[in-house]
Amino acid sequence: MKLIIGQFTDAYPPITDGVANVVKNYAYWLNKKYGKTYVITPAFPNYKDEEDFEVIRFFSIPLIIRPPYRLGIPFIDLKSMEKIKKIPFSLIHAHSPFSAGVLALYIARKKRIPIIATFHTKYYDDFKSAVKSDLLAKIMVKIIMEFYNQVDEVWTVNKSTADILFEYGYRKKVEIVPNGSEFIPPSNKEEYRKRIDEIYNLYPEEIVLLYVGQLILHKNLEFLIYSLKYLRDWEVSFKIFIVGTGKDERYLKNLVKKLDLEKFVIFTGKILDRELLKSFYARADLFLFPSLYDASAVVIKEASSFGCPSLVIEGSATSEGIIEGYNGFLSKNDPFLYAIKIKEIISDREKLRDVGERARETLYRHWRDILEEVAGRYEEIVRRHQSKIFKFSDF
Repeated sequence: MKLIIGQFTDAYPPITDGVANVVKNYAYWLNKKYGKTYVITPAFPNYKDEEDFEVIRFFSIPLIIRPPYRLGIPFIDLKSMEKIKKIPFSLIHAHSPFSAGVLALYIARKKRIPIIATFHTKYYDDFKSAVKSDLLAKIMVKIIMEFYNQVDEVWTVNKSTADILFEYGYRKKVEIVPNGSEFIPPSNKEEYRKRIDEIYNLYPEEIVLLYVGQLILHKNLEFLIYSLKYLRDWEVSFKIFIVGTGKDERYLKNLVKKLDLEKFVIFTGKILDRELLKSFYARADLFLFPSLYDASAVVIKEASSFGCPSLVIEGSATSEGIIEGYNGFLSKNDPFLYAIKIKEIISDREKLRDVGERARETLYRHWRDILEEVAGRYEEIVRRHQSKIFKFSDF
């Protein structure tokens, strides 16, 4: 069955968060192997799309409370709306309940085709951070639950995320469809490692820690910086690369300076060069991801593809699938204990390499394999929908 799929998202490159990464890989592999795919997303000034599939942008304005995100206003963009309405979609997949999601639901109902929505994010945390009110955040969560209750099927990336969805008040069935990684475990890992050594003048045996993601405080990054201070105080030798950008970048840089950690912490900024990003993963001995906010972390899968294990907070959504000391590491949510754990982990290089190899074997899955499963699910949903239409037409 050749599908025509619309991937509707409020986050897409040049935004570099997890959802943008997911949508780009969904669109690439679906378009490559299973049918025609379109990405429909807010416009971004001075950014040119150069994908193998078509990206349709609709009018947007800056989202003041959460740069660099954009607030899409699709229904006033008559040219884009006309173009989207003419596409003979088989199925629509929404990756956001906001402007792109509202548009996705409108198009799906207009065309009488099935619509799936993936629940990616702990929206309550985002709302609370933005409006500083528990009551308002709960009201906003209730509003977006109305969106998920209207779609035909809801997906999440793991059981922990499904539990969050149920906590928010969703009561229907949830399908779990995991995320993957676009990286392929390299046969020339040492070449990638040497690239970072040469750029940053590191010696080959130097311990390298890594964080990749948005620089926002509710990813527990203040916690991470204080953990690094303990390591410095204990005279542990290390370098950490913090890859990414975000609204709290300046605050975090000032905190590093205040705690006299500048010799240890290197902020790289946003890295769009995926080959360079591979080099950071290859060079890292341990990936640090203390976030309690993330529902799932593509970056952990990316790190595992290079045999780099992760240290996460036990009980967090991102800890699902990680077995302490087997394919990753777990810590209590305390910066002192997190620092002790880092020190303990990096003191046994042989075990660290073994755990990294098991992370690659057990946590890593390529997007190509994930999308084969997704395409099969899409086809089944379309068949069921068409069957219902035919049965209804018999009357």
